[in-house]
Amino acid sequence: MKKAIKLAVFDIAGTTIKDNSNVAESFQHAFLNHGFEKVTLAEANEKMGYPKPLAIQAILSNHVTDKASITLDLIDAIHEDFVQNMIDYYLTTPGIAPMDDAESVFESLQDLGIKVGLDTGFSRDITDVILERVGWKKSTLIDFTVCSDEVERGRPYPDMIQVMMDRFGITDPKEVIKIGDTEVDINEGRNAGCLMSIGVTTGAFSEEDLLKHHPTHIVNSLTEILDLIRK
Repeated sequence: MKKAIKLAVFDIAGTTIKDNSNVAESFQHAFLNHGFEKVTLAEANEKMGYPKPLAIQAILSNHVTDKASITLDLIDAIHEDFVQNMIDYYLTTPGIAPMDDAESVFESLQDLGIKVGLDTGFSRDITDVILERVGWKKSTLIDFTVCSDEVERGRPYPDMIQVMMDRFGITDPKEVIKIGDTEVDINEGRNAGCLMSIGVTTGAFSEEDLLKHHPTHIVNSLTEILDLIRK
């Protein structure tokens, strides 16, 4: 007998919030500001979804020969630049909005008795600016949010999903689905043992890119998730 789904965990940028590659550009610029002019937009985009301090360390390791020069102070400085860039972006840029079908899907899931969670590679300071901007900070459409700086291990580890499961008293990951637009979203869901780990093509990667990471499903819009759940 198929278990009832109790929790749907969504990524934020590129999945439930329109992105347009601005996150990757801000990430790249944080490196450029510290003299790492060879960091490409493709490199920055490849690390979307990861906790940003870990992503910074990984990218730096590709650009320096003396690994001892990758200090915590340097990582923190680049991360602080990125955080401020993102806060300024989400505070001031026109057009910051939910994906067209996000809110209706959240409402439909809740009507089915499914909790709606958001998790992200962003830290809490950036996340709260986004949620406030789109009216989700106190919205009943979102049941719970977890950020990468609030757990010991960010994505692709399952820690954020496990925090949500604990919050709602869910012990079986087969009662949980994960939805996101990056490799680490898919691997997070798989590592957590979720019933579905769904890749969505609205953000950083194409269907071809996402398929390399073995999602259980690929969708082109969030509304398709409702069809998967009802099967």
